[in-house]
This record gives sequence, structure tokens and C-alpha cells, in this order.
Amino acid sequence: MAEVVLQNVSKSFGADIAVNDVSMTIPDGSFVVLLGPTGAGKTTTLRLISGLERLDRGEITIGGRSVVGETPAQRDVAMVFQQYSLYPHMTVRDNLAFPLRSPILKTPEDQIARKVAEVAEVLHIPHKLDNKATELSGGEMQRVSIGRALVRSPSIYLMDEPLSSLDAKLRADLRIELKRIQSDLGATMLYVTHDQIEAMTMATHVGVLDNGKLVQFGTPREIYEQPVSRYVASRLGLPRINILPADLFGGAPAGASHIGLRPEHIAQGEGKPGQVMRVEHLGDHTRLHLVLEGHDIVTLADPHSTLAPGDSVAITPRAALYFDAAGARIA
Repeated sequence: MAEVVLQNVSKSFGADIAVNDVSMTIPDGSFVVLLGPTGAGKTTTLRLISGLERLDRGEITIGGRSVVGETPAQRDVAMVFQQYSLYPHMTVRDNLAFPLRSPILKTPEDQIARKVAEVAEVLHIPHKLDNKATELSGGEMQRVSIGRALVRSPSIYLMDEPLSSLDAKLRADLRIELKRIQSDLGATMLYVTHDQIEAMTMATHVGVLDNGKLVQFGTPREIYEQPVSRYVASRLGLPRINILPADLFGGAPAGASHIGLRPEHIAQGEGKPGQVMRVEHLGDHTRLHLVLEGHDIVTLADPHSTLAPGDSVAITPRAALYFDAAGARIA
């Protein structure tokens, strides 16, 4: 594995700026997640590192070596895409072995057999090696797709929303599995997603992109607790952070335009009264949807709460975040 460094990287497509002066270090052995909505520049950043796109300006190094003038094959990276991209007429064994049989790698067949067997064990699919790709479930096909990257032991794994096409349970299962694989291998991974749960549960570091700019880079906890802007604050957390007028509860610092309140940072039993509009009982916790002075607020309650629509509950902020009119964090 290797450290990957981007320095002032930019890429445009005509008049559209896809990546705008991005500088970022992906530490060796880390699991870095790029987070942001569609069009933020996540996939383009991935493709610039892989060599599938050529940058307009800047520098990219892998393991201390500049790769700007290298082809994708020379960069020693492996990509996993949203679509499985398997060869349907081949068995799982041959799909996994395919990258190792390329003319560039020229891997001996005994080494191929050993590596395929090792990766199949890691992915829990050794019993599927002789199945055709068309005989697999969606989760199994994505395991094979990931396995085709793992057999190569590249400098970095680049993953472009590999779990987004799976159903919720498979996505949750493979999320855990992928993090286990990365940890066991000590692999360096750069993973693109718009799913905040994937970012919070898998990442060692999160990079938040907005219109091609890297607006914050840090651990998931840092991003969640110390966002630099209202935009970043809204990228992590489920339910999403409540953004309300700064003077709604009083005591706002000078220059504050909005207060940001995570649902778990709203205390009940004192403060201003809000009306319960909807109650979601989710087993381990309860979500309350309130209206306070015309503003919608989501907060958490005891799982055994007896509150019902129409009830009144007093609330007050705890650990509030404050933002100015431009959205920058000021407190």
C-alpha cells in the first residue's frame, strides 16, 4: 500500500469546473471516504487518481512518485465501480483470476490459484468459485467485483459507490465486511459515496466536497462534531441537523444567523414549548417531529416515550452550533 497525495489538483470539462484546487493526503493504510452530493466532484477526483482522466493543473503522487504522466496501468491502482462489471460467461474463479492473467502482470498460474483461493476466503465465497457469474446473487456479484480488485494488491483501491445498487440489508452486511477486509489487509482505500452512514461507519478520514472544492478533511467524529460550515454539518447525521434562526432560543453570539442543533443535542422538559406533530417509534429510540414557532424540529426521545401528536413538550438547546449568514461556522 502507499500514501497518495493530491496538490492543487484541478479539472474542468468545458466551462464546468469538476475539481477545483483540491489538496489532500490519503495516509498509507487509511480508509478515506469522499462525501458530497451528485456533482460535487467525487468521482472525477477518483478518476484523476486512477489516470482515467487527465488533470488540468496540479500534482498527484502515489508512494512519493509522481504519476501525472503515467497510464492507469502504470499507476498500480485498482478500481471497483457501482456496476459489477463481471464476465457473465466466466466462473467466479476465472473472474477473480482475470486481472492476474493480464500481459502486464504475467502472474504464474500457481500464484494465481493461491491468490484467488485467499481472496475467496476473505470474501466468504470459496464455495462459489465454480459458479458462473450469472448464478450469483447481487451481494455475491459485488463481492466478486471487489475481489477482482483485491487479488492485485495495488498501491490503492479506488471504489466508486460500490454498494449503492444493493438493497439495504446487503448494503449493511457488505459495509461491515468491506471495513473488515480493509483492516485485515492494511489496505489504502479511497471510497466515494453520498451515503453518510457509509462515511461514519467505515472511514478513518472523511473529505467533504462542495462544487469541486474540498471544504473539510478529518475524522468522521471531527466532521460531525466540529463542522466548518452549515453545508458540512448537513452532510453527516441522521436525522439531519436542525438549522433554525439563531435567535429562536436566545443567547446567540454576535454575527450568528443560524443555530444548528443535532437531534440528540436538544433537551426536553424545560425551555420553549413545541407541539408534537409526529412520533416515530424505532425500537431503540423514538424520533419526535415538532413545530416550534413555525419551525420544524426533529429530536430524540426515550424509546418508551408516551408522547403523541398534539402534545406539547418544552425543549432547549445543548451543544449548539452557530453559523453566519454565509454559512460559515462561528461558534
